[in-house]
This record gives sequence, C-alpha cells and structure tokens, in this order.
Amino acid sequence: MLRHPARPWSVRGTGGMVSDAVCEDVSMPKIIGGSLHEHREQTRLRLFGALGTLMAERGFDAITLADIASAAGVGRTAVYNHFPDKEALLLGFITHETEQYAAGLQASIEGTDDPVEQLRTYVRQQASLRRVYHVAPGPDLRAVLSRGAQQRVREHVLVVERILRDVLAAGIASGAFPEQDLETTVPLVHACLTGRGIPEEDGPERDHALAQTEAFVLRAVGAPVTVAA
Repeated sequence: MLRHPARPWSVRGTGGMVSDAVCEDVSMPKIIGGSLHEHREQTRLRLFGALGTLMAERGFDAITLADIASAAGVGRTAVYNHFPDKEALLLGFITHETEQYAAGLQASIEGTDDPVEQLRTYVRQQASLRRVYHVAPGPDLRAVLSRGAQQRVREHVLVVERILRDVLAAGIASGAFPEQDLETTVPLVHACLTGRGIPEEDGPERDHALAQTEAFVLRAVGAPVTVAA
C-alpha cells in the first residue's frame, strides 16, 4: 500500500502562536493491473469469482457484500464503486457468465458449416450447461431478483436463443431442415434443453442422456437422426 511521507504543516493556534503539526496523507488503494481500466475489470472479475464460489457454498441469501469483498481480496468500499447493492452484483455476474457462454457457443458453432452438426453442438453445450441460476443451494436465483432485473437477465438469454434461431434458419435455407415456424420452434427447443437435467459426472449415464436429448431435438426440427439405443 502506497503512503506519502508525513510532512509538517504550520498551524496557527487561537492565541496567534504558530506550531508544527504533522499531517499524514490518507493511504491510497493498491491498483490492480497496469491501468485504471484494467484495475476496474480485474476487480469486477474478482468479485464475480468470489460471488460464484460463495453462492455454491452457502447460497445467495446467506452471504453479504462484506463476505464477497473479503473473499475477493478487495475493500468493501471497492464493491460500491462497481455495484450499489447485492442484486446489482448478482445481475452483473449473470450478465458476465451469459456473455462468456454465448461467445464460446458461437465460436464452437462456427467451427462447422453443416447446420445439422451446428445444431448438435448447440444441443450438447446447452444440455450440459450448469446454469448460473442453479449453482447455489436455496431458492432459484430468479426468485430473489426484482422484476426489472429479471427482464434484464431475459434480454441476455435471448442472445443465446438468437444463436439457435440462426442455426435453424440456415438449416431451413439449405434444405437440411423442413420449413417451420421458428417463433414456435425456438422457445420449445430452448425450454427442452434448459429444463432437462444431465448427469454432471462423465460416464455411460451422462453419454446416454446427451445422446437421447440430441436425438429428441433433431427429430423435433425434422433433421435426420441416427443414434445408438
């Protein structure tokens, strides 16, 4: 922590006498990274990491901003420089996780030009996703968000749904999938994937669940399916 050296100041007392008093500057917080922008980003990432860990251990309702600041290794006042309250921090965390996931999903899909393989990739990644809303013990995190915050989260979920819409539209245009109403198909497929529990541990049970989920979605959109029993 940086501290400026103490320096004497001349102070005139009530009787007109001048005396030397020592005034020490307030310590400045340590900057993380090479610039203020990098410092802010690194602090946010530390807070997100701490929030995710603490939610997994205790649940959202059982932790405080002071707990999060301590786990992140930053001062409590630093939290308020980024987020006014715990809900805002949670919303920022969900937004960050969704954006990171969507970017990775898009990159994976762009690895092939075949719409059927793109849909397989989408299905497997979505079905395997350990959703942010359910990483914590206790109530579903959507239950602790205000209506306005829920709407903002929904806007980010739509980013993921648009990836599915683009895959299906490309498949229809190429003839890989039959004509269909995407306004109906997209939310149905998305609901199927986000509502299905896939075993997290690697093994035959997980492989079977993924294969069956993939086959179900491919059949639902009219794609040819070959899957082992």
